[in-house]
Amino acid sequence: MLAENLENWAQQERQAGIEKGTKLGIEKTARNLLKLGVLSNDQIAEATGLALEDIAKLHAEIHR
Repeated sequence: MLAENLENWAQQERQAGIEKGTKLGIEKTARNLLKLGVLSNDQIAEATGLALEDIAKLHAEIHR
């Protein structure tokens, strides 16, 4: 039982790490697209799957 619980916990932690890494990668891609200045926020949101609000936040971070 303890071993099973530890394995479940480890699997959940691995999945959380994968999700966090994926999100960071998508945000980095969005930042790079924003820096290029070729695409609109709508296009970047569509390409990355991020919400427009998230794109706006990233845009604000870049232009501080």
